[in-house]
Amino acid sequence: MSVHLLGGGRDVARCGGLLEPFVAEARERAGDRDPVIAVLLVLEADDDSSVARFRSVLEAAGAESIRVEAIVEGESFTNAAIEADGVFVGGGLTPAYHDAFRVIREELRERVGQGMPYAGFSAGAAIAAERALVGGWLRGGVEVCGEDAAEELGELEVRPGLGLLGFAVDVHAAQWGTLSRLVAAVDAGLVTDGVAIDENTALVVSAQAAPAVRGSGQVWRVESAASGVLVQLLRA
Repeated sequence: MSVHLLGGGRDVARCGGLLEPFVAEARERAGDRDPVIAVLLVLEADDDSSVARFRSVLEAAGAESIRVEAIVEGESFTNAAIEADGVFVGGGLTPAYHDAFRVIREELRERVGQGMPYAGFSAGAAIAAERALVGGWLRGGVEVCGEDAAEELGELEVRPGLGLLGFAVDVHAAQWGTLSRLVAAVDAGLVTDGVAIDENTALVVSAQAAPAVRGSGQVWRVESAASGVLVQLLRA
């Protein structure tokens, strides 16, 4: 199985290109059938563009049979939402996405463990972790990133995630300045390690191969060290 983590981005063609390996895996899993890609979205009340946007991204990646499951904040996905050859989880308010999986978290983890590819875009990438950094901009009342990246939270908050990864994930790293948030989370012991992913960039994690970076940006690897916090830069 592979987990495809995208750091965000508004360019449909570039994001679609990053998802081509994900769609190829779903096609392989489907065998002789046309692969079905489930696109799971949590929409805010005034969101009238995300469904079309993410459908376009998957179409740019080569997907043909796309099933969109769009719910609003406060609702939960059901098992029927992940009956597909590949699952793509979109972006939006990260805590809302986290809560939307409360009913099917174990079922999704089991299916990915059995070989179903998973792709997470922004919020969908952040919640894939065992311990998910879902937002916040303060640590002990001290600013660690811009308030615009807070996800409607104050203090940094880590919650049990989908459990597909052993490390935390932050997104929009260079664009939103969230690398410092991940550094603060590691320094505080909220998570032991993690990656912060730039927009238009993907980190692909597979049981069969070493993690691979794709796209035009960078992935920032953060882990605790004897001297404090170690940051390593990973490029495509």
